[in-house]
Amino acid sequence: MVKIIARKSLGVQPVYDIGVAKDHNFLVADQFVASNCFNKSHSTAYAYVTYQTAFLKANYPVEYMAALLTANSGDQDKVTKYLSNCEQTLSIKVEPPDINRSNINFTPVMGQKSILFGLSAIKNVGEGAIEAILSIRQEGGEFSSLADLCQRINLQSVNSRNLESLIKCGAFDKIEPNRQQLINDLEVVVPWAQKRAKEKAVGQANLFDLMSGGGAKANSFEAAPKAPAVNDFTAQERLQFELELLGVYVSDHPLKPAERSIRRQQIETVKLREIDKHLRKPIKLVVMLQEVKITQTKKDNKAMAILKLTSIDGMIVPAVAFADTYEKVKDLLSVNVPILVHGKAGRRDEELQVVVEDIEAIDMSLAGEEEESDDRIALVKIDMETLKDERQMQQLQTILEEYAGVDEETAKTPVYALIESDAGRRLVRFGQQFALEAEELAIDRIATLGFNAKVRSMPPELRDVNSDNAIEEEPNPQS
Repeated sequence: MVKIIARKSLGVQPVYDIGVAKDHNFLVADQFVASNCFNKSHSTAYAYVTYQTAFLKANYPVEYMAALLTANSGDQDKVTKYLSNCEQTLSIKVEPPDINRSNINFTPVMGQKSILFGLSAIKNVGEGAIEAILSIRQEGGEFSSLADLCQRINLQSVNSRNLESLIKCGAFDKIEPNRQQLINDLEVVVPWAQKRAKEKAVGQANLFDLMSGGGAKANSFEAAPKAPAVNDFTAQERLQFELELLGVYVSDHPLKPAERSIRRQQIETVKLREIDKHLRKPIKLVVMLQEVKITQTKKDNKAMAILKLTSIDGMIVPAVAFADTYEKVKDLLSVNVPILVHGKAGRRDEELQVVVEDIEAIDMSLAGEEEESDDRIALVKIDMETLKDERQMQQLQTILEEYAGVDEETAKTPVYALIESDAGRRLVRFGQQFALEAEELAIDRIATLGFNAKVRSMPPELRDVNSDNAIEEEPNPQS
């Protein structure tokens, strides 16, 4: 409610009809007027903005998502959600921060379907430090090493804590991929750079400075100090640093090898985002625990666990391990460690929840290396009734086009349809322009249409390009 503090006659003016059924008097006691008295043009403005943003997302998805991530860079939950949307839904790659390429905001990479992580979204790196780095980079060119940056930058504007955060989240990976080595180098490089700055301030330039003219790279002939060589952080440690500083995994995801291991063991699992289709049925989930809270049962004061499960696409679903289950699985309740959860999905107060019945550790030794897309196909089973359904086939075509590679290098996974009819089965290959870049994401989307779809190894009979089993179709899936 708002109070009217002044009134002035404007004579006869055009007004909008706000659609009130009986009368137009919104004045109430003591000269107050209802605060929801706005006209229909207000809704029109919202509708127009919605149309504009939908148009931008549909036609300029990379630029749109980069702007959206930048606008919400201070809200970690939203950044996580939008990054997941980029990777899992729009097939947009989000690259880790790069000290020589990243700007203060998330930036579209020219000519590629990717976004470069913005420096402003890194924890412990303030705006002042970022502006100092970008200013020096613009003035003197890219940084060739950690020592090069330290001697060119004002170390009062960019301190050791800022540099440590940049190193741990991967911003120096293109210069030196060993993050542990760079962290150790900081201890000797920073004092060295500070000493050089003091010498220059009092005019004590050394011989090599004089030879090189004292420019930004005046130390070309002087070797910067370096800490003794060490091994890099483990893959798990590197990802943990990314999660702490960026709020998300960027260079990789710990669940990827876990899913490969489960797939190679031929264990049937359900995606976390699809558990509503399997309510009250036994399911298995490849997930990590985002949160673990131990509490007591009211009845007999036994320990139980309230959990939050998270999947590779950033989906979060609450779960509970009751007392008997908790005693059995409590040693496996570690945050951010891949696990295989056995349980059932249901609803509690209209919210999805998983009741955990058992938990297994995942044998990562079975994960192996990522399969090469060149040796795999995407297989979609289609019956004759579905084949005649123009609407469903149009939706299939739209998804294939969305996830198709843009050239021969990225379009690695061919798509085959297994058409089933009374006359038998027929294997048909869609045109090369439908070969997929992000095959796993495409298969997940295709499955939501009701198709039986999966990625599998290339059958031996399809390796022969002259095989009768591989029939090249016209490019349109509806043909």
